[in-house]
Amino acid sequence: MSFDAALVREQGVTFAVVVVKGHVVSSDSSRREAIDTFGAHFPGVPIVLMAQDGRGRPTFWGRQDIVRFLAKVPVQALPWKRFS
Repeated sequence: MSFDAALVREQGVTFAVVVVKGHVVSSDSSRREAIDTFGAHFPGVPIVLMAQDGRGRPTFWGRQDIVRFLAKVPVQALPWKRFS
């Protein structure tokens, strides 16, 4: 399985932002499954899920302090990388 994610260290906190489809962010069971799956790739690191709408506007789900921070950061400024 390959996926796009950004591993970010900001203000002493390291976290991962993982790109998912919109239906994942809108479903509690899908969010939990995604967090478990991606947590294996980033052990001990908070995971934030990100989906984009048709216009590229992001929706984030995860730890609220990180989500508030990400709401102020341009998505393209994150250090995106393809993981497999």
